[in-house]
Amino acid sequence: MKTVIQYKRFIMIGLGVLFVLLLIIFGMKSCSGVSHKSPEGVVKSLIKAYGNGKENRVRDCYGAGKDTEQALQQEIEATIQYFKAHNTKKTEIVECDILSQSEKYTYVYINYQLVLENDQAYPCISTYMTSKKDGKYYILPPSQITDEMRKQAAADYAKFMTTNTYKSYVKEYETFIKKNPGYEDKIAGKLS
Repeated sequence: MKTVIQYKRFIMIGLGVLFVLLLIIFGMKSCSGVSHKSPEGVVKSLIKAYGNGKENRVRDCYGAGKDTEQALQQEIEATIQYFKAHNTKKTEIVECDILSQSEKYTYVYINYQLVLENDQAYPCISTYMTSKKDGKYYILPPSQITDEMRKQAAADYAKFMTTNTYKSYVKEYETFIKKNPGYEDKIAGKLS
């Protein structure tokens, strides 16, 4: 009888340890904070990482490690500084969708707001090219974007500028600037 109780106790302890290990494994996997499941997911992850100043997560979005190419590293550092210059409390994603797709890449826009310390929302819009590698989506670094891709992106962006999404962004941006004259100069001063 005593042996059966001891076995049950060992089994329960073993199951508890297994449960804790599974929590740690899955917790670590989700801690990366980057979604590579879709073009939109990786772009959203990139903007959130920039907003939080998480350089490692930004690199993960690009599929780059510590040995990031110099041009990309400079872009990452400059963008993190740009976000910091706004003194944002948080970054809110408004909308993110695909502008165009080809065999080589997916062109994605993201409309987001930098919520400032005074709770005003500074509207932003950005575009990124993504590609799929080994079943995961990554942001394409500038060095991998060809002139042909740039031309197509310019045409796609020109079409995008006629959409209600873009027109709403412009309206919100103009309203923000009217309420906050000199804001752009203030940010530029922080970055120089």
